[in-house]
This record gives sequence, C-alpha cells and structure tokens, in this order.
Amino acid sequence: GTDAPLIPHGENAHELKALVNRGMTAAAAIQTATINSADLLGLKDRGEIKVGLRADLIATSADPLEDIEALKKLSMVMKKGVRYF
Repeated sequence: GTDAPLIPHGENAHELKALVNRGMTAAAAIQTATINSADLLGLKDRGEIKVGLRADLIATSADPLEDIEALKKLSMVMKKGVRYF
C-alpha cells in the first residue's frame, strides 16, 4: 500500500499476493492497500467507498477474496468517476 519503487505502478497486485503468501488473509491484504493506507496517510476520503468521499474503483471477474491473483486481471478501472476500461 505504498508508492515504494520496489514494485512499479500497475504491478501492485504482486505486493498483495506476497502478503497473502506470508499468511495475511486476502481481505486483510486488500484493506492494507486501501483503507488502512489511506487512514495512515490522513487521507481517509481516499480509502472508503461512500457517498461524498473520493474513491478510485476497480472490478475483477473473479473474487479476489478467493484468489488474490484476480487483482492482476482487472475488468474495470475508474478514477475520479471516469471509467478508463
């Protein structure tokens, strides 16, 4: 859930898989990269999906809670309300 240069932008799902491989649940790994990171940075309006808050969204065709690698195969990306694919 950082902008660390170890994993380039667009490859962030590899970090989540590494967390799961080391014992974290998929839900906890996803929360680490979203709501928890936003909260730690004092940007809570960036980590929740709620009316009135800013949020970027992704969609997958598979359940990432069942298979964290589903986050490597996105079917939709939305940033600031604009759908990119």
